[in-house]
Amino acid sequence: MKVLGISFGRKNKNGDVLVKHALFAAKKARADVQFINAIGMKIGHCIACDYHGKAIAAGEVFPKCPLKDDYQILEDAVWDADGIIIGAPVYAVGPVGQFKNFLDRLCPFHDRALMIEENKKRKAAGKPELDPRFFKDRYIGYISTGGASTHNWVSRGLPTLALFTFSTCMKAVGHVDAYNMGTIGHPLLDANLMDTCADLGKTIAVSIGKPYDQVDTWIGKQGVCPVCHNSLIDLDGSGDGVSVECPICGIWGDASINNGKLEVKFSEAEKARARSTLAGVYEHYNEIHGFIATSGPKVQANKDFIEKEMEKYRHFDQIIAAM
Repeated sequence: MKVLGISFGRKNKNGDVLVKHALFAAKKARADVQFINAIGMKIGHCIACDYHGKAIAAGEVFPKCPLKDDYQILEDAVWDADGIIIGAPVYAVGPVGQFKNFLDRLCPFHDRALMIEENKKRKAAGKPELDPRFFKDRYIGYISTGGASTHNWVSRGLPTLALFTFSTCMKAVGHVDAYNMGTIGHPLLDANLMDTCADLGKTIAVSIGKPYDQVDTWIGKQGVCPVCHNSLIDLDGSGDGVSVECPICGIWGDASINNGKLEVKFSEAEKARARSTLAGVYEHYNEIHGFIATSGPKVQANKDFIEKEMEKYRHFDQIIAAM
């Protein structure tokens, strides 16, 4: 079993130290470990070229991003791993953009539902199936670092990191919100923080190979959402009660005030359809295919109108200059 640690922060600074500390614990739990610091890597943003979709349609077993940078190094490392720890610093409320670039290029085009359906087609046609590593269950944990002592300056750190769990249906077993580092001074001076990161690394290592439904351990703060354990909620008071949605997992719960405290309850049915679950990604897969069925005929029926109107948008600069 192999645990991969990826740090998007400065070399041997806070994020690096915490990810490496988690890997030390994973190693003690008898996992092979690999560490990658990505800060010097060139990982450009997704340009929505749809190459992956075309490559899959063409029957490729391992479609690779056509952009020539260092992205493929990280993708290959992810598929070779059984467990993953991702650490990223917060510069402006959310994690550094390099992480988001990596997420945008890897996750949407490796959607578990899409790949399962593609393999069904290939199997029926007797064609080579997609790389089996795309379907391997993996356990993952997140470490967000930030200097601010006021939490709302780092409040989108862990929630944004959690987006990496979706599409590929990895299961998170913990997260660490290492903010207030400007006051703490160095992670080695916070024994509880170091112990929590060690627990995260160990938990990932000992979880590898177990079915998801047999692992219910969570390392780190227990948030409002019972799935991603973040505390962001969207409110909807339009009904009889107050419904709340976890905007990360996309699941709905009921909120109430009991003894002056806010309580939110999520049903088992809602938890079972969270974005990180197979049921959750199939909801999105079916939604997208519903769009295709609805918008295709609509666009075709208005083809001439759209084509005529699009001229002013294609020639925007010239038209603006002449106005």
